[in-house]
Amino acid sequence: MPATKPTKKASRRKASAKKAAAKRSTKSRAAAAAPRRGSAFPDRIFAIASPRSVGGVSMFEPGIAADSTTVANLFSPRDLVQRAAQMLAQAGFEVLQANDLMINIAGPRELYERAFGTTLVTEERPTLKQRGIVEEATFIDTTDTQISGLIDTAGTPFNEVLEGVAIEEPVYLATPTSFPPPVDYWHLDVPADVSLGCNADKAHRAGITGRDIVVAMVDTGFQSHPWFTSRGYRVDPTVLGPGTANPTVDEHGHGTGEAANIFSTAPDVLLKPVKTATASGALVNVTAAFNAAVALSPHIISNSWTSSIQFGPLSAAMQARAAAIAAAVASGIVVVFAAGNGHWGFPGQHPDVISVGGVFMNRDGSMRASDYSSGFMSNIYPGRRVPDVSGLVGMQPGAQYIMLPVPEGCILDVSLSGGSHPNGDETPGNDGWAAFSGTSASCPQIAGVCALIKQACAHLTPTTIREILMITARDVTAGSNHPNFNNPAVVGPDTATGNGLVDAHKAVLIAKLRCISLPLQPLVPFRPFQPLVPLVPFQPLVPFQPLVPFQPLVPFQPLVPFQPLMPFQPLMPFQPLVPFQPLQPLFPLQPFAPQLPLLPLLPFGPEPGPFTGRAGEARGSLTAEDVAALEEMVIESDDAFGI
Repeated sequence: MPATKPTKKASRRKASAKKAAAKRSTKSRAAAAAPRRGSAFPDRIFAIASPRSVGGVSMFEPGIAADSTTVANLFSPRDLVQRAAQMLAQAGFEVLQANDLMINIAGPRELYERAFGTTLVTEERPTLKQRGIVEEATFIDTTDTQISGLIDTAGTPFNEVLEGVAIEEPVYLATPTSFPPPVDYWHLDVPADVSLGCNADKAHRAGITGRDIVVAMVDTGFQSHPWFTSRGYRVDPTVLGPGTANPTVDEHGHGTGEAANIFSTAPDVLLKPVKTATASGALVNVTAAFNAAVALSPHIISNSWTSSIQFGPLSAAMQARAAAIAAAVASGIVVVFAAGNGHWGFPGQHPDVISVGGVFMNRDGSMRASDYSSGFMSNIYPGRRVPDVSGLVGMQPGAQYIMLPVPEGCILDVSLSGGSHPNGDETPGNDGWAAFSGTSASCPQIAGVCALIKQACAHLTPTTIREILMITARDVTAGSNHPNFNNPAVVGPDTATGNGLVDAHKAVLIAKLRCISLPLQPLVPFRPFQPLVPLVPFQPLVPFQPLVPFQPLVPFQPLVPFQPLMPFQPLMPFQPLVPFQPLQPLFPLQPFAPQLPLLPLLPFGPEPGPFTGRAGEARGSLTAEDVAALEEMVIESDDAFGI
C-alpha cells in the first residue's frame, strides 16, 4: 500500500458513521433489508477492470447503463488495454481475459487491497435464489466508493490506465425443483411436446430446423447424455469460461438440461456450451463467461440466469455486464435472457436483449400466464417492458413441468430426489432425469426459435428478430404472473406474458417474407471486439499500427502498359476473443491473368428470381405494401395457411 493517500481518499476513510450508513443504504435499494456484514472471503475474487474509455466517460459513471447505441463510447484503445493488462499481471493478478471493453482478473483479497489501496468487506444481502427462495448471499464490497462493488483507482499507479475495477457478484440460476420419469401427472416431454407447444413442428417439416446456425449457451456446462447422442444432436466441446475447469463435466446439471430445450425447437443447430464458474451454489464471473461466448462468433447466445435488481443505480459489476451485452448485440449477435422467476430480472430488462417470460399450456392446449414467471416495467430503463415474449413454463410451487435429461448423480438429480410431487423427485437420485422449467427453460426455447428465424433469413438483425417474435406471438388472456408482481394477462401485450406464447411457425413465415421482399443491405461490421485470451503466461505485445485506409479502385485506363497486379485479398473480420496477433504484411502482388473487360457490379440483394427482368428491372417483385398485407394475413390466420 502506498505510504500516502490522496486527500479525497483519506476523507472517505474518515467518513462519519452516518455517511457510511447512508452509503450502505444507497448500495442496497433493491434488497428487502439492510445488508449484514459478513466475514468469509473466497480465495479467488473475480473482477472486471475497465481501461479508460475513448468517449471520456467512465463505464462506472453513476446513471450509466450502456446499450447498443452508446456502448462504442466505452471502448478503449488497444495499446491502452495491453498496457493495463501488463500492469495488472505484473502486480500479481491473474489476467483471465481482455478485450477492447474490459479486462477480467482474479486474485486474493490481500492483492486487491495492496494494489488499489482499498479495504474489502463482505456483506450478507437478501437475494432471490433458486426455486424462488429469498436467502442471504455474500457480496464483496469496498469501503471508499459510493457505487456498490466499485474499486477506485485514484492515487494508485493504475489510475493512468484504469477508470475503475468492478468486483463480480453472485448470480443464481432460474431453476425450480426436478423429477425424472416415469411420473403420473401432467408434464411435457422433450423434444416432442416442447416443439409442439412452441408451434415449431410445421417449421421443421418445411426444412427450417436451425441448420448452419450456431447457438452459444452460457451456463453450468454440458455433459454427454444418451438423450443427446441417440438423436444425433450436434454439440461442440464445452468452452471453459475464465476460472472454470473440467469441460466434460456438468456438476450441477442445469446447462445439460437447458440444452434439451434448445434442441427441442431447433434440432439442427450447432450448440457451443460455455461453462461459467460456480461457488457456493451461485454462478460467478459470468460477464467473463459471456465474453467467452461472444468470442465464438455465434449467431445467438442463450442465458438462463439472472440477478434481481428493482432500482438503480446499477452496481459496478452490472454496469460492466450491461456494456458487454450491448457490445455483443451491436455486433449482430442475438442475445436472449430469462426474465426471472419472481426476480426483477437483470440483464433480462436490458433494452437490447430478448427477454423471455412464461406461459403454462394445459393438456387441452389452453393457455394461461405462468405464476412462476416475472413480468414488470423496468425502473432502470424507462419504458422497457419485461418480458418481450414467452415460452413454456410450469406453475407454482416449483414449476415441475418439463422432463429434461441431466447428468446422472449431478446436483439437480441428487438434491431433489425422493418425496412426492409437487415437492419431490419421486425417483432415486441417480437416474439422470429431472423436471424443471421456470424462465430458465423458456429462454433456450426462444433461443432455438431465433435460430429458425435466422436460418429463414440470415440477414435479419437482433432488433428485427425480436420484433418478429413479438408480432407473431399467440396472445394469452388468462391468469397472472408471479405473486411478486401479480400482473394479469389481458387482451393484447401486457406485463404478464409480454406479447404472448411464441409461435415458431408464423415467425419463420414472416422472416421468409422479409427476406424476399426488399433488397438487403449488408451489415456494417461493428468495431472489432477482440480480446486477448488467454493472457497467462502474459507475453509483451507489439503495439498495433493503424491501418492505412484502403483506397477504392479507379477505372482501368486504356491499355497503358503496367506491371501485372494481383487483387488485394479481402480482409477477414476480426474474430472475437482470440489472442491479438501482429498484423502480417501484404503478400507480393501477382500478375493478372488475361481477362475480359470488367462487368458492372450488380447491386447487393437477393438473387434474381423467376420474375426478375434484365438490368435489375423488377417484374412482379413484392412491394413494401405487399409484404405488410401478407404479414397481416399470416399473423391473423389461425394456422398460418397450414403451410
